[in-house]
Amino acid sequence: MESLLHDVVENILERLSVKSLLRFKAVSKQWNSTIESRYFQEKQLKHRQQSGDPDVLMVSVCPYDVRNPTIESLRTLQLGSSSTVKIPTPWEKENIWYLVSHSSCDGLVCLYHPHKSGYVVNPTTRWYRPLPLCGFQKLMNDLGDGYNKLGHKFFRLGFGKDKFTGTYKPVWLYNSLEIGLENATTCEVFDFSTNVWRYVTPAAPYRVFAYPEPVYLDGSLYWFTECEEPKVLSFDLHTETFQVVSKAPFDNVDPYNIFMCNLDNRLCVSEMKWPNQVIWSFNSGNKTWDKLCSIVLDVMFDSTKICAVSPLALFDGKKKKKSKLMFCGQFNLYRISLLCFFKI
Repeated sequence: MESLLHDVVENILERLSVKSLLRFKAVSKQWNSTIESRYFQEKQLKHRQQSGDPDVLMVSVCPYDVRNPTIESLRTLQLGSSSTVKIPTPWEKENIWYLVSHSSCDGLVCLYHPHKSGYVVNPTTRWYRPLPLCGFQKLMNDLGDGYNKLGHKFFRLGFGKDKFTGTYKPVWLYNSLEIGLENATTCEVFDFSTNVWRYVTPAAPYRVFAYPEPVYLDGSLYWFTECEEPKVLSFDLHTETFQVVSKAPFDNVDPYNIFMCNLDNRLCVSEMKWPNQVIWSFNSGNKTWDKLCSIVLDVMFDSTKICAVSPLALFDGKKKKKSKLMFCGQFNLYRISLLCFFKI
């Protein structure tokens, strides 16, 4: 009977917010053990994902033309609310801007910096794990201003999870020839068990675009290849191998006008051709791209001040079919981001 009662309690607990669960860990050793278990955490996360629209995590970045900015590292915005909640972080006092990996994973996000240590963060529980410098960052630091003179771009950090072992993996994939390395690309993966970055060989068979963010979906990370006809390249986080998934539905592109994202657990790509930006969804069954929607941009933006907008999420928790797209547009001139919503 006691076991049955705890099963009932467990079903109630998985419907609570993380903030409440953190308080209830103090009720008993059994409750603490349940709440700390991976099995329960996966159930609670799944229930939260199915129960409504996602929260928005906002990361403060520093415009290069602003002197002595005051930076708030993290804030969350609940959809349907006009107010945000500040998340205090121990590194905020350093007043350093961080980039954020485009994909979150089980509520975790990865913050990183070109020249400094990064963090894997759980914004809800305030847990974080520092990341040491990888070889790519050390090389940039050693070269200093000479790095930019080589014409080598800054590549984005990917973050995802091995879906078989549950291991989280930050991944840095970058082109190598310009910086004196032998291979077309170099891949580094962070190992949480040893707290070191290690090289993966062979790395990607194709050079990749630096600007579009890598995207995580179902155990793999994805990049665009730097080709006249761009391909979508995947990296399996379990086997740590690369393969080409499909040709992208566009060619001869400006890398600042294309984007890749995970919308409702679907791999999506998009291209901006002013005044429209079309979003395609990948059909893994027949390896084709289905047109999801087309956003008319000139009703909201000036063509001279915007890169391709960033689709973030499909939502509308009250309906079976998610019919609203949330995206972010960034103004080049002012480096200001604007959250927008589009009905599809």
